[in-house]
Amino acid sequence: MIKLKHILNQEASTEVKKLNEANEVEIKSMERNARLSIKYWEKLFKGKAQSAFDGIHGYIVVIRVSPKTRHKSITFSNLAKGSGYMMQNQLTSAHNVFSKVIELDPNWAEGWNKRATVLYMMGSFKLSQNDIDMVLSLEKRHFGALSGQGLVQTALQNYQKAIDSYIEAHKIYPSSQSTLQMIEQLNILIQKESI
Repeated sequence: MIKLKHILNQEASTEVKKLNEANEVEIKSMERNARLSIKYWEKLFKGKAQSAFDGIHGYIVVIRVSPKTRHKSITFSNLAKGSGYMMQNQLTSAHNVFSKVIELDPNWAEGWNKRATVLYMMGSFKLSQNDIDMVLSLEKRHFGALSGQGLVQTALQNYQKAIDSYIEAHKIYPSSQSTLQMIEQLNILIQKESI
C-alpha cells in the first residue's frame, strides 16, 4: 500500500509538471490518469476544488475543448478571467468575457455553462436556461448544467422540471447529497402548494 501511494504521488507530481509546462494534454495521457486514485486528484488540485469530484470535473473539462482551440490558451485565460470577475461580483464583466469565450469556441460546453451561471446570478433566468440548453446539447451529462437547471427552474417556479433536473444530476454523481436535499425540499414545496 505504501509503495502504491508513493508511485501515485510520483505520477501526480510528474503530471502536474507536464500540465504546467504544456499547452495541451494528450488524450491517451488523460485516459491513463483517469485510472489513478482520488488522492491523485486531490494532490493535483491542491485544495482548489471544493471536492474530488469538482477537481476531476475541472480536469476533464480540459480535454473537452474542441481540437481547433485546444492549443489556444486565450480560451482558458478568458475562462479564468471571467471566473475572477464572478468571484468579485462583477457580473456584467464576467458575462462579457464568457460571451467572448463562446464566440471563440461555440462548441465548448463550459463557456456556455459559465455564462449560464452568470445569467442566473444576474436574475436572467430564461436567458440562463437558454445557455443551459446549449450546454446540454453539447454535453448531455454535464453535472453543473443539470444542477444549474434545477436552480433556474426553481426560480421560475417550475418545480417538477427542477426535480427532474436534480434526478438527472444525481444519476451522474450518485454520492451528491445536495441533489437529494433539493429534490426533498422541492417535493415538500409542491405538497404545500397543492394544499
